[in-house]
Formats: sequence, structure tokens, C-alpha cells
Amino acid sequence: MPLSAGHKGPVSADRETGQVERVALYAFLINLALAGLKVALASFSGSLAVAASAIDSATDSVASLTVLAGLKLSARKMPTFPYGLYKIENMISVAIALFILFAGFEIVRNIFFAATKTPAITLGLIGWLSGCVVVTFLFGQYAIAVGKRTESPTLIAEGKHRQVDVLSSVVVLLAVVLNYFKVDTAFPGISIDHIAAGLVLVFIGRAAWDLLSDGMRVLLDASLDHATLDHVRSIIEARPMVTEIRYLVGRNAGRYRFVETELVMDTRDLEKAHAITQLIESDIRKKVPHVERVLIHYEPQVREHVRVAVPLSDTAGYVSAHFGEAPHFAMVLFRRSDGEIEKQEIVNNPHTGVVKAKGIRVAEWLVNQKVDIVVVKEDLQGKGPAYVFADAGVELRRSSASELTEVMEFL
Repeated sequence: MPLSAGHKGPVSADRETGQVERVALYAFLINLALAGLKVALASFSGSLAVAASAIDSATDSVASLTVLAGLKLSARKMPTFPYGLYKIENMISVAIALFILFAGFEIVRNIFFAATKTPAITLGLIGWLSGCVVVTFLFGQYAIAVGKRTESPTLIAEGKHRQVDVLSSVVVLLAVVLNYFKVDTAFPGISIDHIAAGLVLVFIGRAAWDLLSDGMRVLLDASLDHATLDHVRSIIEARPMVTEIRYLVGRNAGRYRFVETELVMDTRDLEKAHAITQLIESDIRKKVPHVERVLIHYEPQVREHVRVAVPLSDTAGYVSAHFGEAPHFAMVLFRRSDGEIEKQEIVNNPHTGVVKAKGIRVAEWLVNQKVDIVVVKEDLQGKGPAYVFADAGVELRRSSASELTEVMEFL
């Protein structure tokens, strides 16, 4: 039976989305400024390499504007798309990967097909191009840092695109500098520009493949990575009432995660099961970032046995009047079918030496021992152990019996 599906806190989510949109806006403005500057430099110098770099920056401006529009759309909630438009971010990542490949083509075209006339290269031109490289590099690092912090695939893609632009700009700058100093390679038919272009193309191919594969995985609803699913599994298994995880699946959409699981719980009380699933959902949201929806199905466990714990003052079977101070506990396993004792043992209380919160420590220990019923002489209502048992779905009973055999008859 499904429990709930919630959303991330609106304040933090809105703040984060706003930050992502601001970075995308900065990317558009920076690319537009670089394109304008390079157009002016290309007109002044007559360099085809600089002109190609200007075209690359202009293309980047269009890509950044597309990114910004996509982010605006992906944050909308529409009845037609109940799971949101978050995948628009991943579609944009795929588009940016194609822009990276186009940038690689521009590099190859301009390196291998040089200008027929000698461009007018000055130190001022070299200085302006060097400034463009620095600005592009710093913004790329900034976009990747914000993208990783917000887990935005769009910003990570934008940052990687800027890395490619840095390399392409360095290639153009290197060609301009070599042209200025009249330097060339000694290998016939192979120039320094050819070697640099080969290195850039290797990086371009790797970056484009990473973005394409990651984007397509999400668009095709591939599972969350194993590390994240294992983390979610450990969060669920930390709840003692959960006896089995029948299945656990998850997927990404943009920078958000969707989790779905089916659990078996050691209780037939629907209110208790509901409360536990709410705690599990809360734990997942606190410990796993960017969880947009948690869907939990749960079923009661069909139990064949009941495990009962009784505090003892000695190993002879006398019931202790104090819960946390009891040196021993009797663990009795009953068959539900006929009420017969299948197993009985006396174990030592591992927390007798604890000074503070002894009762709570003992209660938590018994919960981890998977007990179903705890029988005590002491009135624990309103005290820490009672809250621990109630939270875990363990039944707490009082008995005035002095010996373990009497308690068994009482049950």
C-alpha cells in the first residue's frame, strides 16, 4: 500500500533553483561579451582563427540562452506533467554535448585550413585573447563548483563546455603567438597547431561522450547509481521494524532523485507502520540530497513467532523490579500457532555499567534484538524506554509476577 510522496523544502529548493538560474544568466552574458570582443579583434587583425573563436563564442551564447530558458521551464509544475519537467535539464546537457562537438569541428577547420594572407598580430591582440582565456577558465571552474554543489547536470555541462572553450582558446592563442614570433615546427607537414588540435580533440571527445551518456541515461530512466541506492538501503534497514526490503528502485530527473521501495514490517498496526514509513522518508530526505519524491509501499509481516523479553534479578528466574538496572534478561520465543515455548535463554544486560540514560540504552538494545513484547514490573509510562518501544512498535506490558514462570502464565 502506498504511503506518501513529498517534496523538498520549498525555501531551500527555490533558493537553489534561483542560484542555478543566476549562473546560467552569467554564462549567457559572459559568452555574449566574449563574442562581441572577438568579433572586434577579428576585424582588426584579419585572423581567421580569431574569427572562428568569435563564431564559437557566439554559438555558446545561443547555447547559454537555451540553458537559461530550459531551467525556467524545468522548474515549472504542470498538471500535464505530474513528475515535473526536470528532464529538460538533461535534454539541455545532451544539446550542450553536441555544441562541444561542433566546437571541435571549428577548431579542426581553423587549424588545418589557415588563412591565405598573413594576419596583423599585435601584443595588444595577444593580451586581449589571453584575458578571454582567463575569464573563460575562471567561469568554467565556478560553474562546475556550483553544479556539483546543487547537483545540476546543466551547470556541470556548462562548466565542462567552458573547459573545452579554454583549450580551444589556448589553441587559437598559441597559433597567434607563434604567428607573431614567426615560429614553426621542424617536422614537415606537422605543425605545432596540428599537435595541439589533436590533444584538444581527445578532450572534446571525452567531454562530449560523458555528457551524452549521462544525459541519455537519465532520459531513458536508468537507475540511480549503486552508491546512492546502497545509502538509501542502509537508511531503511536502520529501522528495526523493517524486516525485508522487497525491492528498491530510483531514478534521476535533472538534479532531482525519485525513490520507490516496497517493505515488509514487523507489525499489523497500520498507524505504527504509517509512522515508521514517515520516519524513513524523513531520514532519506535528510541524508540523501535532492530527493524530490519518496514512494513507500509496505506490507505486514506474517509472523510465526513472538519474542518476549523479561528483566531478571538473577539467573534463577526472579523478575527484577527495575528495568534498566536488571543484570539479566530472559528471552523467550513463543510459537503463535499453539502458544508453546520454542526457545528460552537468559542473556546479560550489556548496559549495566552505563551511568546516564541507562534505561533508554537497554530499550534500544532490546529493539535491536527484535523483541515483540517487553514485560516489566516498573511503571515506564512517560519515561524514555516507553517512548523507544512505542517508536519501534514494541508492546510494553506490566506484571506483578515475581518469577519468570508466573510471567509466562500471565502471557
